[in-house]
Amino acid sequence: MDRLDELESQSVYVLREAYAKFSDLCMLWSVGKDSTALLWLARKAFFGHVPFPLVHIDTGFKIPEMIAFRDRLVRAWSLQMLFGRNEEALARGATFPGGALTRLECCRALKTEALKHVLDGSWPRYRVDPATGEYRPVTDRRPFAGVIVGLRADEEGSRSKERVFSPRDRRGDWDVADQPPEFWNQFKTDFAPGTHVRIHPLLDWTEVDIWNYIDREAVPVTELYFDRGEGRRYRSLGCAPCTGAVTSTARTVAEIVAELTTGSLSRVAERSGRAQDEEDGGGLERLRSEGYM
Repeated sequence: MDRLDELESQSVYVLREAYAKFSDLCMLWSVGKDSTALLWLARKAFFGHVPFPLVHIDTGFKIPEMIAFRDRLVRAWSLQMLFGRNEEALARGATFPGGALTRLECCRALKTEALKHVLDGSWPRYRVDPATGEYRPVTDRRPFAGVIVGLRADEEGSRSKERVFSPRDRRGDWDVADQPPEFWNQFKTDFAPGTHVRIHPLLDWTEVDIWNYIDREAVPVTELYFDRGEGRRYRSLGCAPCTGAVTSTARTVAEIVAELTTGSLSRVAERSGRAQDEEDGGGLERLRSEGYM
């Protein structure tokens, strides 16, 4: 097997292990390239069907093309998708774009807090009807104990400290110093009742691996990743006020790979366009210790 075959095989194995071990399981879908590649892998692992719900945290400030892409794929693939948000903060304008919070405080409110409360069922969840595209409140508020996430160790510093099966406390807080060892791909999946576990099937993948896999498998991704004639494109996607495009003329996946391996972006950090990272001192460990993705 080549590298992509090996990575795919391990990710499929992790997804199937997660499904076997956790009865209340979901997968976070940010709509970016990594979590969409992970969604593709989940469909492969379960023969075209994703047997657990996807969860999307809608901050209210996502780039419009991301939401349009999300809704198209939900309908095309008949996905179970839930979304939730911090409705109270949005209603009060308690956000960075509203002028009430710093970028980090806004991430904490609209992403971290929203994620915690949507996962534990204490805040409203909405389910999409794939046939109509409409979102309706759901009454099922059971907490999710296992949460599949599409993060990679090479993306930024705090993610490199993760495990494939990463336990959190009941609030979703992460103690980076208290992680189980994972030698020779032996994973701990037996945790005490009430433990919240994040599962990372893409942990060993790199940014280039993801793009090569997208190319090989023809995985659909939003057009925001490609130059559309303006000499700029997005390399990492997030909220519109805090995510900048990079200078690039790449219009195909092959051109993106060339930029990342030998071209203009080969020595530039993937999240260099994320303003909140700069505010956090170049890393996200503070936010991630509180449950941020």
